[in-house]
Amino acid sequence: MKKYFTSESVTEGHPDKLCDLISDSILDEYLKGDENSRVGCEVVAGKNTIFVTGEITSKCVVDIERVVRNTIKKIGYFGDNDIDYKRCKVIVNISKQSCDIALGVNKSLEERSGEKSSLGAGDQGMMFGFACDETENYMPICIELAHKLAKRLTYVRKNNIVEGLGPDGKVQVTAEYDDDKPVRIDTVVISSEHVPNIDLDDLKIKLIDNVIKKIIPSKLLVDTRFLINPTGKFTIGGPLGDSGLTGRKIIVDTYGGYARHGGGAFSGKDATKVDRSASYMARFLAKNIVANGYARKCEIQLSYAIGVANPISINVNTFNTGIIGEDEIIDKISNSFDLTPSGIIKFLDLKKPIYSRTTNYGHFGRDGFSWEKIIKF
Repeated sequence: MKKYFTSESVTEGHPDKLCDLISDSILDEYLKGDENSRVGCEVVAGKNTIFVTGEITSKCVVDIERVVRNTIKKIGYFGDNDIDYKRCKVIVNISKQSCDIALGVNKSLEERSGEKSSLGAGDQGMMFGFACDETENYMPICIELAHKLAKRLTYVRKNNIVEGLGPDGKVQVTAEYDDDKPVRIDTVVISSEHVPNIDLDDLKIKLIDNVIKKIIPSKLLVDTRFLINPTGKFTIGGPLGDSGLTGRKIIVDTYGGYARHGGGAFSGKDATKVDRSASYMARFLAKNIVANGYARKCEIQLSYAIGVANPISINVNTFNTGIIGEDEIIDKISNSFDLTPSGIIKFLDLKKPIYSRTTNYGHFGRDGFSWEKIIKF
């Protein structure tokens, strides 16, 4: 039976991703000076103003305004038709982590009850991880291709392969499935910021040739529709065109809507926040279940209570593709991995300043991150 599924990605100049990258860059700067920094940092971008807020407890001091301006500059905003990294207004409103939260994180319920444990979870919630065999990276094909197209769109901009592009952009990919297997790409949408007075017909041809056809295999481009800047023009981008907010692209960050997401955003949060660290661990577990041949598709749910170290529950769904039973998989997980915040942080090495590298083009399915490694278990 045929069905269609769509996922989107955005470039690093999208206003929400600008905010994500500022938050993660601030986090990295604190971790460089103090690996035990507690950071919950969120950013709002609107017009020519950046507002930084949140809770940070650290032994080091960071020039947050400098980080903000350098990040905007790095993305490629210079103030012609978008935000100006030199003259934009930067407002910093940061306080220390709540002592009530710190109490439960510093010493978990288990440790307070006499059991051996250390860090408690920094918040309650449920986190999901997912993997499938649709691609080499064990990601769903729509989000995999959308990320690659968005990254390529940024590359052709920064290297002047396609001239006249701005930092802001969005990509959308629709795949046709037959019997739960992707067989072709039905539609590709690219909306890219550009300078005024550009030849839009010429731009469409260049983006098809230099972005789409460089990323998507020709065997999948069968009767594919290309919708390039379908509004007609896109000359006002970034926070001047639309406000931005940290954590608003959580579906882009995860699985493109193909799998569930717990609702907690990642960017700007240190690893004691299980919104981030447990989601990374759940991805690791799901990917390894598929890579080890236990199932062709797997979704993991972990749930936590604030101040409690051990997960409240573990759920596995293999969507009737499992070679072994889901209960057996849960036993393998429980017997092989420490799923407390301390255990996850140690296993995935999450105290390093790696987070600004995770911000764009998906937190999952990319090489170079500990939660993407494959092991035998």
